[in-house]
Amino acid sequence: MAAPVQNATPATAGTVKLTADLVSRMVMVKSFSENEQRINSIDFTADGQTMITSSDDDSIVMYNCNLGTKTRAVNSKKYGVDLIRFTHNHNTGIHCSTKVDDTIRYLSLHDNKYIRYFPGHTKKVLTLCMSPQDDMFLSGSEDKTIRLWDLKSPNCQGVMQVTSRAVAAFDPDGLIFGAGVNSQSVKLYDLRSFDKGPFMTWQLEQEPNCDWTGMKFSPDGKHILITTDGEVMRVIDAFTGTQKHVLRGHVNARRQPLEAAFTPDSQFVLCGSSNGIVNAWNVESGQKNADIQTDHTGLIQQVAFNPRFFIMATACTKLNLWIPPDDA
Repeated sequence: MAAPVQNATPATAGTVKLTADLVSRMVMVKSFSENEQRINSIDFTADGQTMITSSDDDSIVMYNCNLGTKTRAVNSKKYGVDLIRFTHNHNTGIHCSTKVDDTIRYLSLHDNKYIRYFPGHTKKVLTLCMSPQDDMFLSGSEDKTIRLWDLKSPNCQGVMQVTSRAVAAFDPDGLIFGAGVNSQSVKLYDLRSFDKGPFMTWQLEQEPNCDWTGMKFSPDGKHILITTDGEVMRVIDAFTGTQKHVLRGHVNARRQPLEAAFTPDSQFVLCGSSNGIVNAWNVESGQKNADIQTDHTGLIQQVAFNPRFFIMATACTKLNLWIPPDDA
């Protein structure tokens, strides 16, 4: 059941100017204990109205962000579920599988029926992201391929063979996508001519004892965030490939992939930890600004920020929602 901590209305991203002080004083306003096992992904609709989570207990749960309430739950007991992502229709989503095989599945959330399957990957899918503009989506896998898909067809639209496990992400305009390969190189592809190979490749110094586990463009398109299974993240310039900052200071004792998030204004990066703290860094300076104390008792593997409202979601087996304090 949802447990309201206080009554609060989320502010839109344009009405509050986030500062390091406000980030450090974010307030938990709702807590949900719907899941028996780890929540493995969080996503929002583009308009920020709806949030969705998936869990290792094979459940998918949807929430109303305005009301802070659970609206629907469906299960994927046969195939399992990870990396749940909304399509551009609020009633459909895509997800990868944790059972049977590594097929990506297109699900109607309204009636819990599968619309289409996308077979092709032969090992665990590590990256799944929808284009912000159309029905294309990307997947990256431990099978050393990045695949480009269209929701309208079960056939892969393009395959990029890479030298190791790969992570990938679309830029905010949906015109290019980036791929992180071998935990040391970033390749940029033009979506209209991806078959010609990357138009830009940047080599970064490889961090010892950790692998890249995720990639995200900032909402303003100026930076790329690279997350890892270690105690380090990187922020690079999305136009030049120059490494701007190495973000450190969060605890990841068990070397788990930690999901991090940009705030909607692209000013801050937030990431969880294995010690119950959400950490925040300033994107421009690279300075760590805040340690946000939480009541999470397990690993905070998921941190996500609503794209339209100043709502942060954090998760272990429990899901918490946070907003800036009343004096924001």
